[in-house]
Amino acid sequence: MKLRQITVLLLLTGIATLPLAKAQTLVDSSDSSVTVASASTTQTLPDLTYVRPTQATKLHNYFFDTFGPYPIAGAAFAAGIGQAYNTPPEWKQGAEGFGKRIGSAFGIAAVTTTTRYGLAEAFKEDTLYYRCECKGVLPRLRHALISTLTARRGEDGHSVFSFPALIAPYAGTMTAVYTWYPGRYDAKDALRMGNYTLLGYVGGNIALEFLYSGPHSLLSRMHLNNGRGAPDPGSSKPDSSKSGPGNSGSNP
Repeated sequence: MKLRQITVLLLLTGIATLPLAKAQTLVDSSDSSVTVASASTTQTLPDLTYVRPTQATKLHNYFFDTFGPYPIAGAAFAAGIGQAYNTPPEWKQGAEGFGKRIGSAFGIAAVTTTTRYGLAEAFKEDTLYYRCECKGVLPRLRHALISTLTARRGEDGHSVFSFPALIAPYAGTMTAVYTWYPGRYDAKDALRMGNYTLLGYVGGNIALEFLYSGPHSLLSRMHLNNGRGAPDPGSSKPDSSKSGPGNSGSNP
């Protein structure tokens, strides 16, 4: 029961603290010319051609995902769980124990994010989450789950299995276990903790899929990302003349 409660809380951590970036979705071709009218403006639906992120955008996103408000809030949330269950017990309770736990959680997240961005750059992958082009709860849920271990690659943004996405959660927990955790912790504990981190990413993807905050939300402005949707399988390479500063943001 205790393990089940911790798992549920970690999923909530991913949903509550991962950036609700401007995740994208494609519209049907029959609706591509539809315009959205308001009392003061008329806005045409955006061009959904995939565009690779710039190096400046990737660097911005790295610092935001590593030192921004979301990882800090996530570390505090995880520390609260550890404090409630007195894990690890060697750190005890009180302000000192909470300080150790929040520092540990923040350190794990920083190593995890750095590993993910660094390896994604080496593998030339775009790990931004793209909303499903499909409809229906189950297909969208399946897309969110699969996207936890996939990324975009190439100019056309085709999906591939992502080695960085798989390795990063365990890199953070392995570093913690062999650096600042009590000596009785070993690789098995690091793997178990890494599984929880991966579950957090699953929860974050589900939030991005179903809790879209809109293109003009505060969250979207705080975290630069791709202003276009996932590439249409039948489309060709994007026209560079359509690219702009607001259309090139993304994770690596």
